[in-house]
Amino acid sequence: MNKNLTLSILSFCLSLISWSQKVNQDYQLHIDKTNEPIVLDGILDEKVWSTVDVADNFFMIQPSDGKPATQHSEARMCFDDNNIYMSIIFYNNEVKGAYNVESYKRDFSFNKNDNFIMAFDPFNNLTTGFTFGLNAYGAQWDGTLYDGARTDLNWDTKWVSEVRFDEDKWVCEIAIPFKSIRYNENAKSWGINFSRLDLKANEKSAWAPVPRQFPSISLAYSGNLVWDTPPPSQNKNISLIPYLATSVANSENDFQMGTDVKIGIGAALNLDLTINPDFSNTEVDAEVTNLNRFELFFPEKRQFFLENADLFGNFGTRMVKPFFSRRIGLGVPITAGMRLSGNLGEDLRIGLMDIQTAEDITQGLAAENFGVLSLQQKVLDRSNIGMIFVNKQAMNFIEEQHTESDAFNRTLGLEFNYASNNNQWDGKLFYLKTFSDEKLDDSNVLMGSFGHQSKKWRFRVSTEYSGENVNAAVGFIPRTDYQMYNAFVGHTFWNENSDSQLVSHGPRVFSMFYYNKAGIKTDHFVRSAYGFNFLNRSQLEFNFDTQYVMLLDPFDPTQLGVKELAAGTQHQWNTVGVQFTSRPQSLMTYQFAAETGGYYNDGSKTEFSSELGYRFQPYVSINAIANYTKIELEAPWNDSSFWLLGAKADITFNSKLFFSNIYQYNQQFDRWGINSRLQWRYKPASDIFLVFNSMEDNGINGTKDWRLSLKINYWFNN
Repeated sequence: MNKNLTLSILSFCLSLISWSQKVNQDYQLHIDKTNEPIVLDGILDEKVWSTVDVADNFFMIQPSDGKPATQHSEARMCFDDNNIYMSIIFYNNEVKGAYNVESYKRDFSFNKNDNFIMAFDPFNNLTTGFTFGLNAYGAQWDGTLYDGARTDLNWDTKWVSEVRFDEDKWVCEIAIPFKSIRYNENAKSWGINFSRLDLKANEKSAWAPVPRQFPSISLAYSGNLVWDTPPPSQNKNISLIPYLATSVANSENDFQMGTDVKIGIGAALNLDLTINPDFSNTEVDAEVTNLNRFELFFPEKRQFFLENADLFGNFGTRMVKPFFSRRIGLGVPITAGMRLSGNLGEDLRIGLMDIQTAEDITQGLAAENFGVLSLQQKVLDRSNIGMIFVNKQAMNFIEEQHTESDAFNRTLGLEFNYASNNNQWDGKLFYLKTFSDEKLDDSNVLMGSFGHQSKKWRFRVSTEYSGENVNAAVGFIPRTDYQMYNAFVGHTFWNENSDSQLVSHGPRVFSMFYYNKAGIKTDHFVRSAYGFNFLNRSQLEFNFDTQYVMLLDPFDPTQLGVKELAAGTQHQWNTVGVQFTSRPQSLMTYQFAAETGGYYNDGSKTEFSSELGYRFQPYVSINAIANYTKIELEAPWNDSSFWLLGAKADITFNSKLFFSNIYQYNQQFDRWGINSRLQWRYKPASDIFLVFNSMEDNGINGTKDWRLSLKINYWFNN
């Protein structure tokens, strides 16, 4: 049954294939070479800015699409032997007023700032690239693009910018070194688009038009940046980023030295090397209330793993990932690593990684080597075929001594990703096989999906099969031995009345069913919801859920260690909920969600979560969260309730000096933590960090830990 559905999905994807030109092929901006020095001051007095092509006449994306934007914008570009330059003017010709920004913090929230975002597609493959942006006060925003519109903001590179503003306009001036990006130096055109979000006018717009159901930086709808003179070659591009770090932790002192090296191989490949890496400046994970039967997913935040991360971590699905970099180096230190990533040609991408960790006898862990190879070949207009192989190998393995290590573990993944020319149709076929020193039979995962997204309709169907012996030690596969069927459908009613405060509304239904090998249902979850989107960008949604669980293993429904429900017991309940997010333009913002209904063993559960924010623009942004969970069950669990509390204060003195503070308390596990981080970006991509971490766990582990760290790095670039 599952295999037949997978074949049906493949047939459907192939039936959608069409060969056609780029949607916004006619939108072209010529970029000229200049010998004139350009001073980045936000004052466009250089002669070149009056002679180059202008990208203007932006199109509205929201609240309506296809119409001329009411707020006028102009973008210009040029280059020299070292940098790409951009100047952008955003006029307030229709709606004036104060600009809306969170702070000077890097990688700001897109929906909470008046901002400019641009997308580069240097290989013109409509799926991968880079994105850069600024808010109206000059805070920087950068990331890598993958899957056509998805953004990884953890990527960080070297570039400079300046912003000036008055009540009539705000002006950006940007220089991006060619050495900071990867590109096809022989290509005569790159994909490009410019977008603007103006919160005071409630308007999102872009130079090359984008349908309102898609993000403004969707590469399928990018225009063309035409190089009449080709960009410079990158024959020599080496960056050295050494660091010094010292820390005091629980009365123990520590001193570390290490370095990262970035070597550009041509203009399209990058080789990263790291020796004795230090991650003391990495942001802490958010605390969560955990009532799940399966492992939770926490994203990677360590810089070494982030560039071209989609080549390694984006294979598979949200719940079936053959490679998950957080499996490496969190329990034991990384001694060294290398990573080669980028393009071997116009249509072929490669990712090659090798990481070595140290031995830890006290934990029973052997020194281990982690190797990953991935290849991604573009096919059709916007589709690709990918392969990933992951190898975990224990070094000098002694079974009696390294009790917590396996001799080896390997995973092979193959996938086909389909995306239509207009981005409205997509599909995926995925196969995974694991190899270990345990059982090899029934260690496969098969998955297929296809979906559609138009202005009014969205739907997706998918299916997965997982064998009982699947064991991806370096992946994220929290559940095995199942067949899963998933379906989603939603409809949007758009209000074309420009005077209405309601922009759109509509229903959606999501369902997921799990079965065992005998065809017996073990889980189902069905959510029916109705949402409203308003002109001021606030949102409201109501939902009704029904859930069924046949426990596969014993499970404590409170996760407090009281008593476990027996495997094989069956539970079913319904819940109702509501969610609201306020308008982001206000200095005070808030969002809340509430849900109440049944729970395991004929019990009941009520959850309430809220977030309140206030900003003293642009220097201070304060956020507080409060989540409350109450569970009512019969003895011996009885009634239990717990809070999850958090407070975050970001102080940004300017665009180079940041002070962030996070306090978290999780009553469920009686755990609290503090993280304070002072960052001074004294030169582009060069930082000094002073970080204080404190964590107290009064639960089962009963640990107390604190650390004060000072880290200095410097980016040397030839």
